[in-house]
Amino acid sequence: MNLKSLLKDTAIYGLSSIVGRFLNYLLVPLYTYKIAVESGGYGIVTNLYAYTALFLAILTFGMETTLFRFSNKEGEDSRKVYGTILRLVGGVGLAFLALVFAFLHPVASFMGYSAHPEYIGCMAVITAFDAFQAIMFSRLRLEKRPWKFMALKMTFIVLNVLLNLFIFLVMPLMFGRFPALHDLYVRFDYGVGLIFFANLICTSVVFLGFAGELKGLGYGFDGKLAKRLLSYSWPLLILSLVGILNQVADKILFPHLMPGAEGKVQLGIYGACVKIAMIMSLLTQAFRYAYEPIVFNGSRDKNSPETLADGMKYFIIFTLLAFLAVVFYMPVLRHFVHPGYWEGLGVIPVVMLAEIFMGIYFNLSFWYKLTDQTWWGAVMSAAGTAVMIVFNVLFVPEYGYWACAWGGFAGYGTAMLLSWFIGQKKLPIPYDLRSIFTFAVVAGAYYFIYTEAEKAGAAVWLLLTGGTLLLLSYAYLVFRMLKHK
Repeated sequence: MNLKSLLKDTAIYGLSSIVGRFLNYLLVPLYTYKIAVESGGYGIVTNLYAYTALFLAILTFGMETTLFRFSNKEGEDSRKVYGTILRLVGGVGLAFLALVFAFLHPVASFMGYSAHPEYIGCMAVITAFDAFQAIMFSRLRLEKRPWKFMALKMTFIVLNVLLNLFIFLVMPLMFGRFPALHDLYVRFDYGVGLIFFANLICTSVVFLGFAGELKGLGYGFDGKLAKRLLSYSWPLLILSLVGILNQVADKILFPHLMPGAEGKVQLGIYGACVKIAMIMSLLTQAFRYAYEPIVFNGSRDKNSPETLADGMKYFIIFTLLAFLAVVFYMPVLRHFVHPGYWEGLGVIPVVMLAEIFMGIYFNLSFWYKLTDQTWWGAVMSAAGTAVMIVFNVLFVPEYGYWACAWGGFAGYGTAMLLSWFIGQKKLPIPYDLRSIFTFAVVAGAYYFIYTEAEKAGAAVWLLLTGGTLLLLSYAYLVFRMLKHK
């Protein structure tokens, strides 16, 4: 293995992912400061993008991973594999679009958008495009072409940011000279609906950049190969669906559990505050990009129990550091969203803990991957999803978005605990529970001290100063541990 090449590619993919997500985060303050909380507009954005994520998983149906598996499989023609998968995903996407547009108005009415069926049609086209492009992006990774991968990803993101800036900052300045623009703005929920059309434009532009990869359609279609591909991919589809439902089911169910304007308002508040919590996932992703290539590719036995145990320990310690950083600097970070959304800030620690549980569950997943018992992953993820959905159905009508936050906590916590207890029987791994417990207790104590000071009405400058000192203290403990390792 060429470690230098691996690290370079990881850095490029990581940069495109982390920078891309950061630029997308910049849209959150734009949306929350320009979309009034009482309009429920950001609730529409949150809800429709949740549907998009779910249907994207359905339309790709595990074919990204299948492409990697069969392209490197002995006896398989990689060109024929690519062409067959491209046609399969493209055909499913076209069938999906045909169904959506054939029943557009009933579907829009069921989803709560009878006044704007064009939103549903637009998002359906975006989803079908994205699914088709996902295979071509996978082809770029397979051919080790990270620069084109990054260029196309960044093209979408930068263009999307620019179009959104135009919609919310420039268009309103043009209403006096172009009254038709004002009518368009009002027609689409004061710019909210235009967000989706901007996304469609960006997706279409990126599609033009895949001219070379589209030649794969000419590689032909092999029916017997397609059966083998589908046989391999359907378990991956189940895993993918369960995983994505854990992330978006609450946002999809919410308008049905709390219908009307109030439901959209609350979902908008929840969606905006969750974005602040996602700052932690950005930090932990950076940690994984930096840590995994060094430990897992640099170790003699990357699957050794000791290596997996170290990975878990450092992941938890680092995510707790990120958790404290977000909490301690909340007096600053809260300005990331408009004050009208601040009533939902209390859910952020709960959502971040759920994210930590999800990360631990991911780290625990090696036991069933290494023992070729991946069906356990589907079972445990499904159990977590079921807990989360039941939690939402029972409590959202009374407690609103707080039920969403605690539902995620309960769902990911269930999957995590199941994986721990079953995994330690199937493939025991000597996790350093003493260090993990010690840092968890320290983080919990620091969190308690900070929140008590906050409840006592401490000044912002005092909270920031005290939080910084506590954070430095935690970082020093980490440094001491690493030094004596």
